[in-house]
Amino acid sequence: MLILPKKQSKVKSLLSLQGNSLSVYSRQLAVGSTRRSTPLYAVLTLKSIVGGSQSTVCSVQSSSAYRLLLTAYCLLFTAHLFAQPLSRDAKVSLITVSPGAELYSSFGHNALWVSDPMQGIDKVYNYGTFDFRTEGFYIKFMRGTLPYQLSVSPMYYTMYGAQAENRSVTEQVLNLSQNQKQKLYDYLENNYLPQNRQYAYKFFYDNCATRLRDALKAACGDSLQYYNQPIRGTFEAKSYRNWMNSYLGNKPWARFGMNLGIGLPSDHVATPQEEMYLPNNLRDHVDRAKIGGQKLVLQKNKLFEPPQPNPVFPPFYELLLSPLFIFILLMGVFSGLTTYQKRRKKISFLYDKIIFTVIGLAGWLLLLLWIATDHGVTNWNPHLLWAFPLHFPLMFFLGNPKHSSWVKKYVLFCLILLVIFGVGMIVSSLVLGTIIGQPIEAAFIIIGLFYRLNFLRKRV
Repeated sequence: MLILPKKQSKVKSLLSLQGNSLSVYSRQLAVGSTRRSTPLYAVLTLKSIVGGSQSTVCSVQSSSAYRLLLTAYCLLFTAHLFAQPLSRDAKVSLITVSPGAELYSSFGHNALWVSDPMQGIDKVYNYGTFDFRTEGFYIKFMRGTLPYQLSVSPMYYTMYGAQAENRSVTEQVLNLSQNQKQKLYDYLENNYLPQNRQYAYKFFYDNCATRLRDALKAACGDSLQYYNQPIRGTFEAKSYRNWMNSYLGNKPWARFGMNLGIGLPSDHVATPQEEMYLPNNLRDHVDRAKIGGQKLVLQKNKLFEPPQPNPVFPPFYELLLSPLFIFILLMGVFSGLTTYQKRRKKISFLYDKIIFTVIGLAGWLLLLLWIATDHGVTNWNPHLLWAFPLHFPLMFFLGNPKHSSWVKKYVLFCLILLVIFGVGMIVSSLVLGTIIGQPIEAAFIIIGLFYRLNFLRKRV
């Protein structure tokens, strides 16, 4: 970084023109939002151009020197933007990092590694990174409008991050021709230009795995043939939702929340091409892919394999706090309270007002995820039929004789919605061959709701 005296206005003007370009490279993000600064050779070269010291820089006053400095910097900057030719020793590999313990890392990660010792190239291209410093980060994240981007880092960054999180790293060296390697490298470098690196992330459709799937196809064309069957077997095609759930078995509340929030698009049965949205699936499909009639993968290497921990059974209290247990308990409360109140002439609706307020607020959240976000998979959510938003505030009118007539009709309407939900999910599951209407834990609260609403219809 160059520090100048305040009075050198011409040089300051030059550096202000350069500032946007330099700042782009000083804010590049690597895996885990790690920053990569401006390449050292660029800073040193710029220093050598202007004399390598503050006093020499500040002596650049004439217009000819100004133009010389600007021309030299532009040449340097242009050379940095365009991909250099790869040597014959260049290697291109698909890197797969296994799922981690945190929710954000539950599905694993893919990257492309371009290594060329002859040219001094060691670049790992990671799609799906983002900057926590983005203005309005949390709002944009919730709305699905947070800009994601391609970041580039040395391989040791990837290895360091994976080892720190105890996640395995697998390398698949790709069987690409020299022309295909160069095309892929040029494609990635072009994607990394400041005006191209950001994109609208979509969990199922446009993520770190799908971007690499498409990059390989763009570089190799029709000579690359991906495996055209479901990766787990011909008769084992899964929906987007089912694939997602297979990675969330040890995170029951995350599994419940994500299943509740996504809608019918997630129940689409993924084609072999589409199931590559998961990093491990991309790895397995690449392992079976052909290029020019030969295997796409030349060699597989385990770059890091963490020690396997001894299996530990979760403590009993985790079972008691799981959504399955909570909703079975809630169904029991619905049934027990209703059975008890059937014998009484005068009943309290306090419990109903609390429960239906919670369910109604959940319904408003699901509705907002549908109409106010751009995630692409939260629309057409069938759970709105039982988590009906108007439960809040309409259920506060329960027990008021003035509103008895229309409240009774509203309760009947809610019962009809529950029947539509149940029948619709069963029929759709049979037709599509996959379970619709997950999370299955919701079935217990739906049964309890039906029992309670049927009772309220006669007592309000």
